[in-house]
Amino acid sequence: MNPKTTPAALRAQVSGSSFYAGMRVLPRAEREAMYAVYAFCRAVDDIADDQQGDRAARAAALDQWRTDIAALYTGGDAGQAALVAEAVTRFDLDRADFDAVIDGMATDVDRDVRWPSAAELDLYCDRVASAVGRLSVRIFGMAPAPGIALAHHLGRALQLTNILRDIDEDAAIGRVYLPAELLEGAGMALTTPAEVVADRRIDPAARALAKQAHDHYVEANAILAARPRGHLIAPRLMAAAYAKVLTRMEAAGWAPPRTRIRVSKLGLLWTVVRLSLTR
Repeated sequence: MNPKTTPAALRAQVSGSSFYAGMRVLPRAEREAMYAVYAFCRAVDDIADDQQGDRAARAAALDQWRTDIAALYTGGDAGQAALVAEAVTRFDLDRADFDAVIDGMATDVDRDVRWPSAAELDLYCDRVASAVGRLSVRIFGMAPAPGIALAHHLGRALQLTNILRDIDEDAAIGRVYLPAELLEGAGMALTTPAEVVADRRIDPAARALAKQAHDHYVEANAILAARPRGHLIAPRLMAAAYAKVLTRMEAAGWAPPRTRIRVSKLGLLWTVVRLSLTR
């Protein structure tokens, strides 16, 4: 991260994350670019999740990010978007993907997302996760076709895993991301977030979503197994680590009370060693 363009608090968030440990395997230029992209994602995500700010102020903050990203690409004053300027130039990152991430965060600002349709959830996952993947695969040096496919599947796999991990935390702020079709298919009434996540029938609904996540991991791993060009150890690491989290959640189940499963930094380091030996 460039200390001249990345606020100190944001640098601390990035360096303390499991993502930081995972990206340390990259060469320096790619690593710094990924940290910059992640810092951007953290900044807009913090706006979306700010429960102290009113919706209008949070929407205005996201709009300022849109303005700064636009200025970055048109040669104006990039403002806070300066933190990704070097990455954009070096790796020819697509403005549309930054805009998509902001659009995804705006979804959480516009309203508390509760039991979206499957199609709405898929669009949300594309914006907040696969768009980040599309930025990432350019940095990894992947060719367009396998890169976009990997971003599609791995982004959705990781986001669905996060949704399944954060059920209680999301419900506490009025959100339930599990799709209506799965909840109603399990016989649940869509009443309030607190009542929905306290219902033991959430377990089969969550397991159905976990199956979708596994399917995306399978597709992502097939792309990685074909060994397309690029720095692939980072996406291989994220796929391996988060698929393991998903498997641990399945073993524990989603019936209340739930225990939040976390990514182990020590486990990440071991996975780095293992993947380094087998690539």
